[in-house]
Order: sequence, then C-alpha cells, then structure tokens
Amino acid sequence: MGREIQLDGAETSVVKAIGIGSSEVDGETLLGRIQDLDVAEVIDAVRGLMMQGFVEADSSAFYNAKEMADVNFRVNSGYAKDLKEAIDEKPQQKKSKRVRRE
Repeated sequence: MGREIQLDGAETSVVKAIGIGSSEVDGETLLGRIQDLDVAEVIDAVRGLMMQGFVEADSSAFYNAKEMADVNFRVNSGYAKDLKEAIDEKPQQKKSKRVRRE
C-alpha cells in the first residue's frame, strides 16, 4: 500500500516540471517551465518539497531566481511512484463489496 501524499497546486506544478524520471533539471529551466507562478511561489514550493524529502537539490541556499538558476533539482527516487500516484488525476476505483458465495 502506497503512502498518501497530498500536494497543492504549486507543488504539483513543480514536480511535473522537474519530471518523475531520474533526470536533473537546473533552476533556470525549472523556472522557465513554470511561468504561471511567481518566482517566490516556486521557491516556496520547492523548499517545501525539499523539507519533506520529495525533491533533492545540490544546494538548499537559494533565495531568488539568480541563485536558483545554478542549482540542479531532481525527484527523490524513493518517492517517485507515490508522487506519480498523487499527481495522477484518475479517481481510484472503489473495490466491490460483493462477495461470491458457493
């Protein structure tokens, strides 16, 4: 049974922009992929994801877009499956309560 991960809209956008795979994304590319959010919102979402262990980075000392541009980000592979399920918008099917009797 997977862990229940609850993400807000900004966090979902950040995880999608980084990508669930094992690739790294630099901060400049990350900010370019998320243009609908303010830089401060992106930094706040990334820091929250890092504090929870969902996202890893080369450095945690970035406070503006210029400092963030040089940092590489990646999704923690231990949470990749759970994050993918949290982002997936398909509703989970309810298990049937019907039991076959013989």
